[in-house]
Amino acid sequence: MFISKFLEMKKIQVILVMMIFLFSGTMAQSPVKSKSLKPTNFQKRVTTVISGKSRNYYSLSAVNPSVITVQGPGKIMVNTRGRFEPAQASKIGYEILYSIDGGVQKNVLLSGIDRSKEATYVNGALGVPGELKNFEIDLGRGNHTIEFKLKDSKINVAARYIFKPTKEKKQEWISFSPLTPSEAVELISGESTTNYYRFSAAKPLKVTIIGPSELRILTRAENHVGMKGRIHYRIQVKESNNVISTYLLSSDRSETAFYKENKSLIPGKACEVDIIVPTGSHTYTIIPLDEDKNTVLGRLLIPKKDVKLK
Repeated sequence: MFISKFLEMKKIQVILVMMIFLFSGTMAQSPVKSKSLKPTNFQKRVTTVISGKSRNYYSLSAVNPSVITVQGPGKIMVNTRGRFEPAQASKIGYEILYSIDGGVQKNVLLSGIDRSKEATYVNGALGVPGELKNFEIDLGRGNHTIEFKLKDSKINVAARYIFKPTKEKKQEWISFSPLTPSEAVELISGESTTNYYRFSAAKPLKVTIIGPSELRILTRAENHVGMKGRIHYRIQVKESNNVISTYLLSSDRSETAFYKENKSLIPGKACEVDIIVPTGSHTYTIIPLDEDKNTVLGRLLIPKKDVKLK
């Protein structure tokens, strides 16, 4: 009797262990959820009904860029629909321009588009939506700013932005000091102390690194105790007189980090940007662009595997 109960208990334990492993494996293999993004500035919505479901698209302009901010790595699927006016020709086409982090402008030409047979506008006076046309943009790790514009205003176009995060290969990072003398600031988070460097437009951060490698820049806005809401600021990375990237960053006040010595300031949450460093020696200058903002704190990191290249 005792042996029988003991064997039954063992059987139940084995089943429970198998169920735990099965559940863990299922969770590990579950796909990463996508999310829709909306422009931070130009937000003229065009509500479109597809198969009975409403979707918010956002108008594109040939003058005012639509700005999307997101943290990578991942992919942005840009879904677009041109608008057919009542007297529009049988097919339409349009060209979308976009740039990532202030880099080289790229273009996507979409043509031969018919009226959609499955989509309508909530506001029927707008006309008829065109067929769905989309394209993907790959983004690396860090915060990114992507600007979208129409090449011209011949056709009304609206876009919907879907972001799907992707996993990044794990690697160790180490911090190092900038070239120019910069004021070191100690931040405390939990039981650890981390060194940041205060910089401004007058006293930017400079760093020399030998590639191929990667430069990770963590920045924090400096908030006075009485300041409320999110802080928006821009950071530009230059090599010589050439602009490598420009970032629009935004953060709330940090809830976990504080200054070791200055109690009148509160650091913002860290924002991250990554620079791919080509082969050879490169000297980068990191500059805040907003003269009306306070100074910014920065921290520089490179992959541990590339320490010998520093």
